[in-house]
Amino acid sequence: MMAYFAESFWGERNNGFDVLYHNMKHGHLSTKDLADFIRERATIEEAYSRSMTKLAKSASNYTQLGTFAPVWDVFKTSTEKLASCHLDLVRRLQELIKEVHKYGDEQIKAYKKTKDDVSGTLEAVQNIQSITQALQKSKENYNAKCVEQERLKKEGATQREVDKAAVKSKKATDTYKLYVEKYAAFKTDFEQKMTETAQKFQDIEETHLLRMKEIIESFSNTIKEIHLQIGEVHEEFINNMTNTTVESLIEKFAESKGTGKERPGPIEFEECNTSSAVEGVKPRKRKPFGLSGIMKKEKDTESVECPDADSVNIPDVDDEGYSIKPEATQDILFTIIVPSYLMLPEFRGERSTD
Repeated sequence: MMAYFAESFWGERNNGFDVLYHNMKHGHLSTKDLADFIRERATIEEAYSRSMTKLAKSASNYTQLGTFAPVWDVFKTSTEKLASCHLDLVRRLQELIKEVHKYGDEQIKAYKKTKDDVSGTLEAVQNIQSITQALQKSKENYNAKCVEQERLKKEGATQREVDKAAVKSKKATDTYKLYVEKYAAFKTDFEQKMTETAQKFQDIEETHLLRMKEIIESFSNTIKEIHLQIGEVHEEFINNMTNTTVESLIEKFAESKGTGKERPGPIEFEECNTSSAVEGVKPRKRKPFGLSGIMKKEKDTESVECPDADSVNIPDVDDEGYSIKPEATQDILFTIIVPSYLMLPEFRGERSTD
C-alpha cells in the first residue's frame, strides 16, 4: 500500500503528528461503538425471539375445534423454529461482542506501546514548532535592524548612531543565521522521524481497519447463516402447508371425531301377540275394604292354615287383567266388615210398624 500518511500530514504548522495520534485513539472509540451496535442488534433479536415464542404459545390457545384445528400445529412448530433461530443469532452475536471487547483491550495496550515509540517524534515536532517560531521572530528582528541602519544612513545621522545601528544589525543577523542553522538540523530530524511515525500510524490504521472488517464480516456471515436457517424454516412451512391438503384435514377430522361407521339396520313391523301379553301380566291384588284388626286376624288365620294347591281357588280375570271376586266372597266380606248395628232398621232406612 502506498505511503499515504507519510505524504499527507505535513503543513505549515506541522500539526500532522497531532492529527494522526488522535486518529489512532479514535480507533478504540470506533471499536467500542461497533460493540454497542452489535449489542443493540442482539437486544432487538432477543426481543423478537421472545415475541415469536409468545406467538407460538398463543397458537395453542386458538380453537382446536373444527377441521382447521391441525393447521395451528403447523403454525406453532414453524414459529417455534423461527424463535429458536433468532435466539441462536443472539447467542452468536454475544460471542462476537466478547471478541470485539477483547480486540479493544488489545488496542489499548498497543496504543500505550505506540505512545512510547513515538515520543521521540513528539519531541521533534515540538522542536521544529519552537524553532520555526523563533526563526520567524529573528527574521523579523533582523529585517527591522537592517531597515533602521539604512534609514539612519540616508537621513545623515551621526557616525556614532550609524555604528550603533550597525552593531545591532550584525547581532540580529547572527541570531537569524543561528536559527536558520538550527532549523535545518531540527527539520532533518523532524522529517525523518515524522516519516517513520506517519508510516507507523498508517500501519496501525491498516491493522485496525482489517480487524474491524473481519469483525463485520463475521457479523454479516452470522446473520447470513441465520437467515438461511430462517429460509429453511419458511420453506418447510410452505411444504407442510402444501402437504396439509383439504382432503387430509377432512380425513383427520373424520378419524378423530367420527362416531362410528355402522349405520342403523332395518326394523320390520311385528304383529302384537295378545296371548303372550296377557300371560305375562301378573294379577293385581285389590286391597279389600275392612278394619285393620279384622284384616290382621284374617292374615294370621291364613298364615296358620296353609291349604293345598287343589283347595286354592284361582280368581277369574277380566279383560283388563283384574281379578273378579265371587259374589259369595263379597257378601261374606260385607257381613264381616259391616258392624251389626248398621243392620238395624233405622240405619237401613226402614220404619217400625209401631
